[in-house]
Amino acid sequence: VADLEFHPKLETDFERCMSVMQSGTQMIKLKRGTKGLVRLFYLDEHRTRLRWRPSRKSEKAKILIDSIYKVTEGRQSEIFHRQAEGNFDPSCCFTIYHGNHMESLDLITSNPEEARTWITGLKYLMAGISDEDSLQTFEEADKNGDGLLNIEEIHQLMHKLNVNLPRRKVRQMFQEADTDENQGTLTFEEFCVFYKMMSLRRDLYLLLLSYSDKKDHLTVEELAQFLKVEQKMNNVTTDYCLDIIKKFEVSEENKAKNVLGIEGFTNFMRSPACDIFNPLHHEVYQDMDQPLCNYYIASSHNTYLTGDQLLSQSKVDMYARVLQEGCRCVEVDCWDGPDGEPVVHHGYTLTSKILFRDVVETINKHAFVKNEFPVILSIENHCSIQQQRKIAQYLKGIFRDKLDLSSVDTGECKQLPSPQSLKGKILVKGKKLPYHLGDDAEEGEVSDEDSADEIEDECKFKLHYNNGTTEHQVESFIRKKLESLLKESQIRDKEDPDSFTVRALLKATHEGLNAHLKQSPDVKESGKKSHGRSLMTNFGKHKKTTKSRSKSYSTDDEEDTQQNTGKEGGQLYRLGRRRKTMKLCRELSDLVVYTNSVAAQDIVDDGTTGNVLSFSETRAHQVVQQKSEQFMIYNQKQLTRIYPSAYRIDSSNFNPLPYWNAGCQLVALNYQSEGRMMQLNRAKFKANGNCGYVLKPQQMCKGTFNPFSGDPLPANPKKQLILKVISGQQLPKPPDSMFGDRGEIIDPFVEVEIIGLPVDCCKDQTRVVDDNGFNPVWEETLTFTVHMPEIALVRFLVWDHDPIGRDFVGQRTVTFSSLVPGYRHVYLEGLTEASIFVHITINEIYGKWSPLILNPSYTILHFLGATKNRQLQGLKGLFNKNPRHSSSENNSHYVRKRSIGDRILRRTASAPAKGRKKSKMGFQEMVEIKDSVSEATRDQDGVLRRTTRSLQARPVSMPVDRNLLGALSLPVSETAKDIEGKENSLVQI
Repeated sequence: VADLEFHPKLETDFERCMSVMQSGTQMIKLKRGTKGLVRLFYLDEHRTRLRWRPSRKSEKAKILIDSIYKVTEGRQSEIFHRQAEGNFDPSCCFTIYHGNHMESLDLITSNPEEARTWITGLKYLMAGISDEDSLQTFEEADKNGDGLLNIEEIHQLMHKLNVNLPRRKVRQMFQEADTDENQGTLTFEEFCVFYKMMSLRRDLYLLLLSYSDKKDHLTVEELAQFLKVEQKMNNVTTDYCLDIIKKFEVSEENKAKNVLGIEGFTNFMRSPACDIFNPLHHEVYQDMDQPLCNYYIASSHNTYLTGDQLLSQSKVDMYARVLQEGCRCVEVDCWDGPDGEPVVHHGYTLTSKILFRDVVETINKHAFVKNEFPVILSIENHCSIQQQRKIAQYLKGIFRDKLDLSSVDTGECKQLPSPQSLKGKILVKGKKLPYHLGDDAEEGEVSDEDSADEIEDECKFKLHYNNGTTEHQVESFIRKKLESLLKESQIRDKEDPDSFTVRALLKATHEGLNAHLKQSPDVKESGKKSHGRSLMTNFGKHKKTTKSRSKSYSTDDEEDTQQNTGKEGGQLYRLGRRRKTMKLCRELSDLVVYTNSVAAQDIVDDGTTGNVLSFSETRAHQVVQQKSEQFMIYNQKQLTRIYPSAYRIDSSNFNPLPYWNAGCQLVALNYQSEGRMMQLNRAKFKANGNCGYVLKPQQMCKGTFNPFSGDPLPANPKKQLILKVISGQQLPKPPDSMFGDRGEIIDPFVEVEIIGLPVDCCKDQTRVVDDNGFNPVWEETLTFTVHMPEIALVRFLVWDHDPIGRDFVGQRTVTFSSLVPGYRHVYLEGLTEASIFVHITINEIYGKWSPLILNPSYTILHFLGATKNRQLQGLKGLFNKNPRHSSSENNSHYVRKRSIGDRILRRTASAPAKGRKKSKMGFQEMVEIKDSVSEATRDQDGVLRRTTRSLQARPVSMPVDRNLLGALSLPVSETAKDIEGKENSLVQI
């Protein structure tokens, strides 16, 4: 978008659309269950919001242009489909999808020309073309509308652009640009000159001078040298350099001379060619011929929901959205519906219902639009035999040959097929009738233990009423209470996933309902007790641990640690209780081929493949913590699906990293919930062409290692990332800033986080730059060492430091393997122009180093934990045996739940002091000798955070192993030979 140029025809068309939209157009707004409302829709003066009137919402009747996901022409939405075919001309209809929950605004114009104008204009705005039009910036700054800008209007513009230059400097540039007879004001042409002077990138200009022999341009040879030396590009040809000059140079004179000036060089450096993400990874580049179990697969949980798990709307459009975003495993919860038609919704909740047939048709339409790799349909079957047969009928009738797997080549015996061999196919994941039943059996009993819908046991609404309490009254109260609490849950630090607990929400709802019922004069005592028990007994309460039986597990790490005994009892109870079963029809069973849903109890180590084991995050957490190596071995032959706990009724997401680290393929997240976890998921799957399949590291596909070890792969080289954070560009005010647009200019700093194996997880940050969001300069170097770069993510965050803590400005997360070396721009996700400019160097480190040398954020506890070996206990005991208490090694990863006071203190303490310049030196010259334990601390997110360190220089030849080992008490299990070997290995490369 940044490289779009305004051709006269495009500019004329753009301005025509803007003029019509800002004048306003009368349109019919369709709503569910109504005939439609006539409203005047118009674009606001800043071209950032779509508004309408009249409206009861008054000022709230608006849609931010930045929140628009897509605009579709014709009668494509669910609401349009409900209207009779001949009601409206399709060429007058269009739908705007907006917001995190992809809400639809369905509009009808009086003629096709108006619809065409609005669709075109909205697409221009979504593409960011308006941001490229300097005329818009000029018009916004021209407060009195006289077509000229005076110095005061320029100062106001500077504040709006988030830049704080000295007034003397602004006046100097103003006077240099003011060249006509009308002194004291700038025309549009003069303003363009002023804007270019203000936007001149000093960092890029100095970079150009260093390669141009102090000239103000680069020749073809100098440009080639820069690309080879700094950008590490191979096969740089003269023709390639000439193409860069032709595409990015703005001066016709420079083009004629085949040189690249500062404006052209800036355009090139800000183009996708110099983005931090490897452009080759926008396409599928990995081997796609390996078995399915060798890939991470992008997976969605309760795909149909647009919001929370209890109250939100179910929409077929969500399937289209997630499939187009690259998701390859979608979930369909099937229930008996009226008139013999199965429906999809979240059972035992107040979510709306949609027809199963509509879901299948939508999936069929959108499954292979973006890529042809297979889609897994995770069927949660709660239907009667009659409606199961209807489900099978729709699947076969709509998907047709997409379900035919007879021609698929599975290669070796007992091996899952590859994504390549399954192109264009849809795999049905569900229950399969037992093999001991004959082929002539029409139906049979199957286990219902592994349902990915734990709400049936833990949180279900059972609506029974007595003595005057109506369903409407109770439902209305619950809806209002939950809506209020869910709104509160949104007021939180976007980078603080634990700041709101669902348990508190459930408890508050439970207490509020009881209080409501007690106050109701129409309800007798017996009715209150009966209703309270039937509706909310299991809703937010954990059963207390008892001697006879217990079932206690939690979504938060604190309770995972404190109630270990309860969890063990709960596991025994779960495995010992009577198995739930259901009837399954033959037609539906036969559609399941390579993705047979099994419970943990049904696993038999007989060498067969094609089973998919489903775990809630709570149970999976226990397995990962206690038996990670055995779990990794299991995932080398079979598929595992992890889904969110039933207690996440706000549709929050868990951290997928621990499960990816154990080799789990299908880590299902709530795609409708934007936040840190979905950002990690997007980054993970953006590599490899965003096709939804990412190859697991070879070490996870064969052999095993302990992901919690201090040195998990001692024989493999490690990667050293040297990251120089140079500058920032056009960083906006935080969207949730308490001061809003009236606030001061931001004081930004950058935080870089490595996310991967526990040993690699750490973060570091730059100093704060005061009062400059337009072009802050940091010039700071951060260094990280990564043991397993194949699964590591690198997360860039920009924060605004203020007296009471920090405000989130933006982020960008990239897989380590997709980083490209050299000078690169990191564009913040969702922000058109905001970026940070960095230089990246990646080195390989061979041999075995002490963890304290490799990563200064490393702690002694990690070093001790690295020597702790675990015994393999076989597959049979992997899921069914009573889990042991966590080892000290695992407890080092325990995260304590924070109080509100803790969070405020953390927010205040986490930002570096203003003006503080951190001392940074490469690890080759430095080693921590003193206070090595206290100098690196794990912050309350459970991530190692580097603090200001007291570093002592050492000669390159000085060994450090004895300095380290002399202070350590090694575990008793180590023999003298082990210690000797370790000492000999801790030497410099």
